[in-house]
Amino acid sequence: MPKLYEYFGLIVMFYANEHDPVHVHGKSQGRESRAEIVVINGDVSEIRYTMVAGKAPLDLNEMRYFEELVTARADEIVSKWIDFFVLHKSVKPERITRRLK
Repeated sequence: MPKLYEYFGLIVMFYANEHDPVHVHGKSQGRESRAEIVVINGDVSEIRYTMVAGKAPLDLNEMRYFEELVTARADEIVSKWIDFFVLHKSVKPERITRRLK
């Protein structure tokens, strides 16, 4: 389960057995939400946030951080998805200690 980012207590990651479409999971203290990144003609066109079945969703502050990170790093997340799932490369986690907004 490749971790991509740590951001103010939030872990943003892929599950190793993922499937299309491109998406990441945000986890914090047993809560989890999902962000699907819609790519059209190579460009990020939309980000959809959803709950994860069987998990409590991120709380309001955690969700705010999750949306902030995914919005700021959407293109990078897509690149990491391609590296990991298509090219079978490892991805290095990044700890972000400053607000992205």
